[in-house]
Amino acid sequence: MAAFIAKQMVGNQLKSVTGAIGDKDEEGKKNEEGDEDEDPEIAEARREAEEKRKDKHRKMEEEREELRQSIRDKYGLKKREKTPEEEVAQPLAEGRIGRKKKTPAELAAENNADSDDDELSSFPKNLTELQSKVSELPTKLAAGVGEVTQKCVVQ
Repeated sequence: MAAFIAKQMVGNQLKSVTGAIGDKDEEGKKNEEGDEDEDPEIAEARREAEEKRKDKHRKMEEEREELRQSIRDKYGLKKREKTPEEEVAQPLAEGRIGRKKKTPAELAAENNADSDDDELSSFPKNLTELQSKVSELPTKLAAGVGEVTQKCVVQ
């Protein structure tokens, strides 16, 4: 307990001393904010390097597209045309691992298809429909048995 109290007292005094000398954390913050104080020549060199990098990647992508086109021509493949929905969804899907997100139109169509295929949609709504379906069962069963006996002959 006494060691804890002593550490607290000495620790607080050391923090005030390091703050006066200059802490590494403060220097890190200055470097992050130091873009305004950066030498104009360095800023220009950084901008030029970024432009060179972008130009290099643009040229590489053009070369790749030429190679893709030569492969398409060689094997008679057609270039896949992107729909407007795919073009909008692509930036969001970049770096995404799972499947693409469904559009509201696709979700609505899927819900309509599910509601049509529901097992409960064929279920009778009232008691009279249920009674009529139950009364039809023996006749359907007899007809099914009759068909089977006609097709299957025991020898």
